[in-house]
Amino acid sequence: MAAVAERLPWTLRAYRGLSAAATPIAPMVLANRLKRGKEHPQRIAERRGETQVARPAGPLIWAHGASVGEMLAVIPLVEGLRERNFSVLVTSGTVTSARLAEERLPPGAIHQFVPLDAPSFTERFLDHWRPNLALLAESDLWPNLIMASTKKGIPLILVNGRLSERSFTRWRYAPATISALLSRFDLCLAQSDDDAERYRELGAPRLSVTGNLKLDVPAPPVDSGKLAMMRAAVRERPMIAAASTHAGEEAVIIDAHRRLRQSFPGLLTIIAPRHPERGPGVFEIATAAGLNALARARGHLPDRGTDVYVADTMGELGLIYRLAPIVFMGGSLVRHGGQNPIEAAKLGAAILHGPHVWNFSEIYAALDEAGGAAEILDVNRLAVRIGAWLTDAAARKQVANAGLETVEQLGGALKRTLAALEPYLMQLDLERR
Repeated sequence: MAAVAERLPWTLRAYRGLSAAATPIAPMVLANRLKRGKEHPQRIAERRGETQVARPAGPLIWAHGASVGEMLAVIPLVEGLRERNFSVLVTSGTVTSARLAEERLPPGAIHQFVPLDAPSFTERFLDHWRPNLALLAESDLWPNLIMASTKKGIPLILVNGRLSERSFTRWRYAPATISALLSRFDLCLAQSDDDAERYRELGAPRLSVTGNLKLDVPAPPVDSGKLAMMRAAVRERPMIAAASTHAGEEAVIIDAHRRLRQSFPGLLTIIAPRHPERGPGVFEIATAAGLNALARARGHLPDRGTDVYVADTMGELGLIYRLAPIVFMGGSLVRHGGQNPIEAAKLGAAILHGPHVWNFSEIYAALDEAGGAAEILDVNRLAVRIGAWLTDAAARKQVANAGLETVEQLGGALKRTLAALEPYLMQLDLERR
């Protein structure tokens, strides 16, 4: 196990004390989050480390992914572990990731909400589950959970490790704090050489570059009935989609639609906001622009008169990517860092994105270099590029093929990650026997 300094830096001691002192207000925090739809009403006790689910017998591997993106990354890993007959506990922190877990986790895997990072909650969680190995995805580092795990002798491994330049710069202002946390990990498996170098500079003792697990995630599933209904509704109309958009981007997409609709009669634009609760606002932007809009959450299918279709429902990007030949990836025209383009590329979409893609910089760079995606900077270039691809189906198909080939070539992280974990899995196999 990684060596742990005997004395914690004052920042972590202060964090532990303050989080313990704040524990009595946890019910109010959870109640407020529940009102805003950010907690599961029937499972809120899990956020206090409580559960009615029994721990399975034998060795237990705990895998944690904070939200949907991290959950997508760990699901193939969980599947690999289940194929080896290991019991797996999967935790996450959002309602949307819990829904994803219900849909995609393999049989036998257990999902729980991760407890709030208060000492008593984390202790209760660990005392019940007693994991033999912990796999924490990307950069979700909760100090109390990490400190309690190493105190109980649980080996910690960071999988699919990612550290943006922005986060790296922030952590450099607290070097003792991040070093004290990273030194507790037995192993850090980084997505890229750049990520590994940043972790190394911040104090991670053992590093390996295994690649991005998200590249090995299969294309998202689709309800065949819903897909057939949508295809019947849209027929042969020219179509574009904007996926996982953020505030400020929908207006740009709608402006591009207005510029293009005269040249492409019947043009349909599908907008799937990153947060579905923003659907009514997107609907209002479209109608204020003089366009006919319909919202999927209200049970509507697009008809001949629909200009903008607001896909404000959960878990349907697999449907949208199969319908739209051109997809703009959101979070990239605003300073969010870009959303994951891999699923769209795997389903044959020609991808457009803005300049702010640091969350997936290596993937977007590879796609752009291979001609599998194109960067646009404003509504003028967005409209021009969409128009060119709607006009020239062969050129659009060439971009889509290049994108698919690129993400397939970049894969292999799952195999490398499982290979790095093999010594730990062999030890658990011995214990199980």
